[in-house]
Amino acid sequence: MAIDTDKNSYTVIFAIVMVLVVGSILAGLAQGLKPMVKANERSEIQQNILYAMGVDANENPSDVEFVSTDIVEDEFKKFITKQYIIEGDKVTEDSEAYLLDIKKEESQAKDPNYTRKLPLFEGEKDGKPIYVIPIRGKGLWDAIWGFVAVNKDMVVQGVFFDHAGETPGLGSEIKQRYFMDDFEGEHLFNDSGAFEGITVAKGNADPKNDRKTDNAVDAIAGATITGDGVTAMIKKDLRMYVPYFKTLK
Repeated sequence: MAIDTDKNSYTVIFAIVMVLVVGSILAGLAQGLKPMVKANERSEIQQNILYAMGVDANENPSDVEFVSTDIVEDEFKKFITKQYIIEGDKVTEDSEAYLLDIKKEESQAKDPNYTRKLPLFEGEKDGKPIYVIPIRGKGLWDAIWGFVAVNKDMVVQGVFFDHAGETPGLGSEIKQRYFMDDFEGEHLFNDSGAFEGITVAKGNADPKNDRKTDNAVDAIAGATITGDGVTAMIKKDLRMYVPYFKTLK
């Protein structure tokens, strides 16, 4: 008996079958690609941490080039000597601290009964200890984040910033060398020894960024809100690590 393909019921059944078949194929592909996606995410985090502490593939003054994915895991193990999870007064070594979801931790910390977990990465470069701290905040349009490398006195040794959707040519410039390099050498404490962070300041009048104890860097023209977001996440997130760094004195 021939199937009447002109009936509406046939069209509906055919559409349902196709949706189920295509959905099953896509679900299978997603499941199969999941390990690769996770591996790429791990490599990207490791690249960002290493970049902040000055381990990169830059050759020219404007380059922002990461250690290649084929060697990043080995380089990460070489330069990051310890990883910690800080929970209040408790500090625990954890070899996968870099995988901690700080966005989720920030959300959970809204509960006053929850003690937020803070990841910290201790490394060594040129014979000097370096500590790398992840930070996260809000730009003009979406999330911004980064890593800040400091010494035991919380003087910045390097940074890496990134964003989800800042304006091209304006807020997106936070991930350019000319902006990130300005943070190197900046102090997070003021002259009185109190934590102040770093302000991305419009009209800072320090175009060469020679003043490293003024707790400020020059803003990006036309990106005031993104710059304010960088300021806020530095002050908000790095402040939480101050008690730990006081124990290093």
